[in-house]
Amino acid sequence: MASTSVQPGRFRVLKEGTGRSDGVVGPVVYWMFRDQRWRDNWALIHAIDQANRAKVPVVVAFNLFNRFLGARARQLGFMLRGLKQLHQEMEDSLRIPFFLFQGEADETIPTFLKECGASLLVTDFSPLRKIRQCKEKICETVDDSVTVHEVDAHNIVPAWVASQKLEYSAKTIRGKINKMLPEYLIDFPALQPSSRRWDSTHRSIDWDNLIADVLRKGAEVPELSWCKPGESAALEVLMGNENGFLTKRLRNYSADRNNPMKPRGLSGLSPYLHFGQISAQRCALEARKVRNSYPQAVDVFLEELIVRRELADNYCFYQPHYDSLKGAWEWARKTLVDHASDKREPIYTREQLEKALTADPLWNASQLEMVCHGKMHGFMRMYWAKKILEWTKGPEEALETAIYLNDKYEIDGRDPNGYVGCMWSICGVHDQGWRERPIFGKIRYMNYAGCKRKFDVDGYIAYVKKLVGEVKKRKAETDLDKETKQICS
Repeated sequence: MASTSVQPGRFRVLKEGTGRSDGVVGPVVYWMFRDQRWRDNWALIHAIDQANRAKVPVVVAFNLFNRFLGARARQLGFMLRGLKQLHQEMEDSLRIPFFLFQGEADETIPTFLKECGASLLVTDFSPLRKIRQCKEKICETVDDSVTVHEVDAHNIVPAWVASQKLEYSAKTIRGKINKMLPEYLIDFPALQPSSRRWDSTHRSIDWDNLIADVLRKGAEVPELSWCKPGESAALEVLMGNENGFLTKRLRNYSADRNNPMKPRGLSGLSPYLHFGQISAQRCALEARKVRNSYPQAVDVFLEELIVRRELADNYCFYQPHYDSLKGAWEWARKTLVDHASDKREPIYTREQLEKALTADPLWNASQLEMVCHGKMHGFMRMYWAKKILEWTKGPEEALETAIYLNDKYEIDGRDPNGYVGCMWSICGVHDQGWRERPIFGKIRYMNYAGCKRKFDVDGYIAYVKKLVGEVKKRKAETDLDKETKQICS
């Protein structure tokens, strides 16, 4: 049987505890946040393994931040519905209790560790600033007896193993990652149940009220109907019999993924990968099994899934200014500053952009696709962000606006991929300098004519118009249904 231990490179010690003076070993607490699943989760495997070795119980804690980085009903509803399923499955399948806290994690987690006398805290890895600062505070706050381990269950090759520095581009990190894949892209061990039961009673979670509350508070960006949350739904999107990516839609991936007219050509996995409802490693292992049938499609998919995703984590991990002009390379920052005072015409306000009130029907369609559908096609995201650079007062405002809109409306917003997408489009990160032109300087340029050469622009605009119409119809029916219920009650 495969070892249930994770490789030493998968986790790192953030704080080495002294152990309790009375020699008693307390329970293991797994603070889950980025990897919200019980299957194929190295952090959970590590927590259970450490608990079983010490013959102590293990518990999972989740902290619901108050409007984390501006998340609204769309993102929080999806996340909480997935967690509701996870809570049930963990207690049924693994007999591991699940605690939910609300507030600031640097207060709730240390308090919980103290209450239950924990000896070890296991945490997910995230390169994002807010989470890293939160972990630093937790390490300072918890008792000296407590050890803190961080596990990278999100990347296939852990971020600190893949590279020890900020990488310039996919070209510079690809070889490093590929070299480590034989060691890290391996099958998961069978998940062992916890050998010691958690004795103390734990609070029940009123999921329905909690979900209703976040839906009410974040109602300006409503939930999506096309994207079902949870681990089972994620596996269905990956390899379901009806419409699974690897089973039904993989064949033309390399050709179709850059065509906004073919949304079914994309994997559809990004919401699940973002919330950790599916493991990138599971996706890669399953894709490799069908490589003989579709070698080109699988190779392109693995490049996106592994190299590009891990490059984004590398950027946010090693570049503290991952969401500002300070995070651009020197050549890009200089060219943007040199052209900051170039005449821009027209200039749109954030509100005009948010409401898709520009003179460019293609840009408006991309913005409406994101607002109504919660997902803008990847090719259009490049055009969309570059036009924001062209139509705002300067590069700082452009970047702030792009990140604000992306994080507010994208189901997978507030993600390293999103920050890097905006930084690539506006600040040339992971790109090279191009022929100099007004406003853009040496940043890669995109325009309407170029899009027309690539795909059916009018067809895309019509497709989005239809999407918007369907969303408005559903909303009208829902509002009517609410009204009917009020009249009839």
